Amino acid sequence: MNWAWFLTRLAIALAIVALMFLSQRFWYRSIWRATANWGQTWLRVVARALYLLSLVLIIIAIADSVRMDHGRILPRGSLVAVFTGLWFTSALFAYISVKAVRWADWMFRWLRTAAQPEPSGAADSSPETVPDPSRRYFFRTATAVAGAAPFLGVMYGYAAERLRYEVRRIEVPIANLPGALDGMRIAQISDIHLSGYMSRESVRRAVDMTNELGADLAVVTGDLITGSHDSIHDCIEEIRHLRAPLGVFGCNGNHEVYARAEDTAQILYEQAGMKLLRQESAQLSFKGASFNLLGVDYQRERTPTGRRMQMLTDIEPLVRRDMPNILLSHNPNSYNRAAELGIELSLAGHTHGGQVQVEILDHRLSPARFITDYIAGLYAYPVVREPRLPHRQSLGSSAAAVSIADSVAGSSRTSSFLYVNRGLGTVGAPVRLGVPPEITFIVLRRA
Repeated sequence: MNWAWFLTRLAIALAIVALMFLSQRFWYRSIWRATANWGQTWLRVVARALYLLSLVLIIIAIADSVRMDHGRILPRGSLVAVFTGLWFTSALFAYISVKAVRWADWMFRWLRTAAQPEPSGAADSSPETVPDPSRRYFFRTATAVAGAAPFLGVMYGYAAERLRYEVRRIEVPIANLPGALDGMRIAQISDIHLSGYMSRESVRRAVDMTNELGADLAVVTGDLITGSHDSIHDCIEEIRHLRAPLGVFGCNGNHEVYARAEDTAQILYEQAGMKLLRQESAQLSFKGASFNLLGVDYQRERTPTGRRMQMLTDIEPLVRRDMPNILLSHNPNSYNRAAELGIELSLAGHTHGGQVQVEILDHRLSPARFITDYIAGLYAYPVVREPRLPHRQSLGSSAAAVSIADSVAGSSRTSSFLYVNRGLGTVGAPVRLGVPPEITFIVLRRA
């Protein structure tokens, strides 16, 4: 067993559990103190009883999420589950925000005290401390804002941004792309997560928006459902309405693995007239030119004991040298290996773009950073036909992509690209902030 890996994961898990406990204790004590001054006893009792009930529901909701494949305690999609999920998420972020403000207040007072000159004589041995009402008012207001903002943000992320599907158009310039494939259009959706938070009607709306793009090829890069009690049959019944002349193809994600639905997904895809690629490829033709479409099941990075695994071990014989290769792999971390194999374009999902993203001093902070360097969007990895690989580059726009591809085309290198779709659904908290659900419209260009 890799003990360093195991202890790191254990430390992270304990830190998360501790943070969860401390946040709930903080709000428990705050509510108890706030209601202590209420004049009417019955009102105080009712408020505290409602809070204790919400704590019980939170515990049940957490148990449901942990044992999602072993039966549910709360009904799927119930308002109770939605409420507890929203409360838990907002309470956690509000606790962190309030503590950050209080830490800043403590630092301000400490620095101010340290900067004061020491008394020079007996007359100054007990200097009078003059209160600073402006500082007190500022930090009191900042604490209130820090506590309220996450609750308002979570409600907005649930009621509005989670349902605001966004079509993102991106051009990918591929060196040595046959002229006939220049302008070929691919529509990608990912991470649907049909569940209590993602209805069939919402999936249908995304499918209709995708069909309106008029793509030549449609792909679905994994995570149709969240757990085994979510209906993968219902999800595939909706995505079977995707329309593209070259067909609809997909790959399995990690939640198909968790739900033990990989084989079921393959059967349902075939019955719906679509193709789920599982360590296999399909040669497709567009305007007389051919390209190789590959797909793999979810690619694990480590064994259960923590030992690193080689990714994409089964597809090297499937990679073609006489035509462009496009890979469907749910986990974007398989991209490094795909670049080594000479695959021109990889399409992935998995990250949800972090679901929540904030920007501080021109730096975007996302929880997805803890699991991957490839959070969302287009990435380029120049591949040299030598053992070493130059540093990867993230592309913020199609114009940037063209400039990089032009430099690649003029050398002995070819570029491997990755696009990471932000997904449609959610996992854990049913919230999106700064990361709206995405339908990707990819246009291939000859570099």
